[in-house]
Amino acid sequence: MSDQDRPARPRVGVLGLGAMGLGMARSLRTAGYDVGVHDLRPEVAEDFARDGGTAYASPGDLTAAVDVVVSVVVNAAQVESVLFGADGAADRLRPGAVFVMCSTVDPGWSAELGGRLAERGALYLDAPISGGAARAAAGELTMMTSGPAAAYAVADPVLEAMSGTVYRLGEQPGLGSKVKIVNQLLAGVHIAAAAEAMALGLKAGVPAEALYEVITHSAGNSWMFENRMAHVLAGDYTPLSAVDIFVKDLGLVLDSARPERFPLPLAATAHQMFLQASASGLGSEDDSAVIKIFPGIDLPQPVEA
Repeated sequence: MSDQDRPARPRVGVLGLGAMGLGMARSLRTAGYDVGVHDLRPEVAEDFARDGGTAYASPGDLTAAVDVVVSVVVNAAQVESVLFGADGAADRLRPGAVFVMCSTVDPGWSAELGGRLAERGALYLDAPISGGAARAAAGELTMMTSGPAAAYAVADPVLEAMSGTVYRLGEQPGLGSKVKIVNQLLAGVHIAAAAEAMALGLKAGVPAEALYEVITHSAGNSWMFENRMAHVLAGDYTPLSAVDIFVKDLGLVLDSARPERFPLPLAATAHQMFLQASASGLGSEDDSAVIKIFPGIDLPQPVEA
């Protein structure tokens, strides 16, 4: 697509309307975009479109209609499916269109994907995200991006509409994913440590509310303790980010370090904690449910309405 043919405001579509993708689509709509959407659950896409936007029946149909495709599916296998599966997006990307990949994936795979899309005349941004569902809906995500200048030239206004901060980490796809891997190492370890600390306090007989109040106003606090242990206090394990997400993400962290023989003892321990929680049937619960692996503690129960 020539610069002359490209509209001043790019047409944008979102693939995947989970907690993050739905929030991102809403933030784009709030910014004035007529957002195209597709999800494996047609009713979710149609419900979004009732308030503005267009629901498409397949990834290919959406991709053929837009200049920027924002993919917010769970993992690399799902990205492969939306791009190269039945009625996938890859063969219907418009010349010069940009595929923005927001999943947490292996950095080497992301770099390879950039090359595969370039062979089809499409542009690629490696653009994993951080911030949670609330910040996604508010257009305040952090995006860790890398890719060619030509891709930014098209996608910049879309990235800005979804994000509080867009980091440009270089032209090589995979750099964004490398930084996201480091972020997920910290996030997973911090959640596991927060759960262990809260569990120790509860086992010692400290009232949960008092423990939370003191720690969140002390040097031992972390963003993850303050955020996730609030879920524990409420007895609410509705998944905002599930246990199994960290089984996957910390697995990617360990996989990325293994070829370099680089030791990651804290990440490995946290991974085992999330694996134990998943094996105990907690995989689809909020990641704060990793606290349930500790024996002999009385966890706060949800307050009856």
